[in-house]
Amino acid sequence: MILTNIEAVPGKRIVAHYGMVSGSTVRAKHAGKDILAGFKNFFGGEIKGYTELMDESRKEATQRMIQQAYKMGANAIVNIRYATSAITVGAAEVYAYGTAIKVEDIQPKA
Repeated sequence: MILTNIEAVPGKRIVAHYGMVSGSTVRAKHAGKDILAGFKNFFGGEIKGYTELMDESRKEATQRMIQQAYKMGANAIVNIRYATSAITVGAAEVYAYGTAIKVEDIQPKA
């Protein structure tokens, strides 16, 4: 599956358009990580536990979006975007979405 955040795939031509695909996940914070995060808020610095949590969440949402595109017959997703929102105290959603398409190589003209 080709993934891109631009409107087309360079060197390929769009032969089918399947529409929007999306994937999401909702993740909650871990109590132990909250304690460490409190110290980081006080002293400053990156909260690596949360960074890892968000990275895992983006990957899971992306995989769910890809699975939906495969079911439609797509081999590429263009215009990919991500959104994050708070669902409740301590839990957030990561939402990935894009446009599922089918592309093929551009044949050189003879």
